[in-house]
Amino acid sequence: MVERREFLRTSALTGAAIASAPLWARAASGFAFEEATVDVLQEQMTKGALTARALTRGYLDRIAALDRSGAMLRSILETNPEALAIAEALDKERKAKGPRGPLHGIPVILKDNLDTHDKMTTTAGSLALEGSIPPRDSFLAERLRAAGAILLGKANMSEWANIRSNRSSSGWSARGGQCRNPYSLDRNPCGSSSGTGSAVAASLVAVGIGTETDGSIVCPANNCGLVGIKPTLGLVSRAGIIPIAHSQDTAGPMCRTVRDAAIVLSAMAGVDPRDADTKDARLHADYTRFLDAAGLKGARIGVYRKAFGFHPGVDQRMEDALAELKRQGAVIVDPADIPHAGEYDDSELLVLLYELKADLNAYLASLGPGARVKTLADVIRFNDENKDREMPYFGQELFLKAQELGPLTEKEYLEALEKNRRLSRTEGLDAVMDQHQLDAVVAPTGGPAWATDCVNGDHFGGGSSTAPAVAGYPNITVPAGSVFELPVGISFMGRAWSEPVLLRLAYAYEQATKHRKAPTFRGSVI
Repeated sequence: MVERREFLRTSALTGAAIASAPLWARAASGFAFEEATVDVLQEQMTKGALTARALTRGYLDRIAALDRSGAMLRSILETNPEALAIAEALDKERKAKGPRGPLHGIPVILKDNLDTHDKMTTTAGSLALEGSIPPRDSFLAERLRAAGAILLGKANMSEWANIRSNRSSSGWSARGGQCRNPYSLDRNPCGSSSGTGSAVAASLVAVGIGTETDGSIVCPANNCGLVGIKPTLGLVSRAGIIPIAHSQDTAGPMCRTVRDAAIVLSAMAGVDPRDADTKDARLHADYTRFLDAAGLKGARIGVYRKAFGFHPGVDQRMEDALAELKRQGAVIVDPADIPHAGEYDDSELLVLLYELKADLNAYLASLGPGARVKTLADVIRFNDENKDREMPYFGQELFLKAQELGPLTEKEYLEALEKNRRLSRTEGLDAVMDQHQLDAVVAPTGGPAWATDCVNGDHFGGGSSTAPAVAGYPNITVPAGSVFELPVGISFMGRAWSEPVLLRLAYAYEQATKHRKAPTFRGSVI
């Protein structure tokens, strides 16, 4: 085929060692688009050296070589059977009219809780929704299609976004099995956006979309050496996203560079009548205009010191990062701890469980009369009836707790929600930033990836995602080096709608350090 010949011309492998390696190792070592940025791919397409169809074919071949064979990443649940046809149409449009923008012809992977009305399904990794095709695209999918992006496939994820059990293994779903970390295949990619993180890190796709309720964008970005943006609640519509909780859920980009993440965020953000929280969003048409390599000069940055101390290697990388921030001209306020952090952990979970029942019931009802499950109670029943496939390692105790709860008019829920917002916002991030006149607060995003353990569940070492997650405030993580060759990140968090400031700071740090390294698909770090 023409597009395959074109791809192969750009991806010839060299060296006797590569030639004698297994097929999947050769694919990993010689891929033409490994670590390729959106700008580089656009430049090649503009010059006529590359087509969107050839690019899409290249990523599909790499998925075949590394995801369900070879390294067995298990990061992709399904690919879009229309992807090549869409790419060809976009190539014709480019020739006739020029590109729509920077995402024209760029393949994107979507987490499997993002609705698409096409030949792909949307299941949150669960067999209960196997075969489900929603009645319309999510607002996010609509925006990406309008920008000219190619929706390449659906990424594996922690089933039901990791809200089914408190003994779960991140990255496991009944549909996809256990997703693996491309930096060390025996280790966990983290968070419910695990498949997106693994796929983007392994260059199975150009860029990806994850969702976060608390940590599910920034944690897999941390573990997989990526840039992840958890936006302000309301910047990106949640319409058509299988929910956990409307008070904290949001989608965001997961990419290999800050610039790519800013490009994707520009396409994602928008006002949507289906999501009332977007009506007052402070939008910017192009978030790349805030990127400034000298952007740290004069910035006041607070250190969330109480988030340190869970791993000496992470502490050292953070001290290195703070030293670099100073070298780049930032004023460091240390400590600048977030007040009340840790005081709303129990009430956070209570709110999530209340909203899970209400929001998931509403989503399932929207699928129409043909849906296999129509309520949370139906999902619980399905899981019980299919225990061997749905619950071989962990149960559904959080689902059961949520099902016992009442409506969102309950006093217990309303008081917990008010407490969460007050302690995380006014008396939390806003308070510390006002006190020290800060542009941002920094903290370690998380620890090095733990060994995957389906028997005992996850082994989180530590992290800093909860305060901005509960507040609904933005959080950007950037690679900050590695510990035992496992990537770790630094988080830049701030006030509501401060994405422009955080992008400026994160980009300047990234450009000064260039910590991102491609994975090598080792079986183990030991």
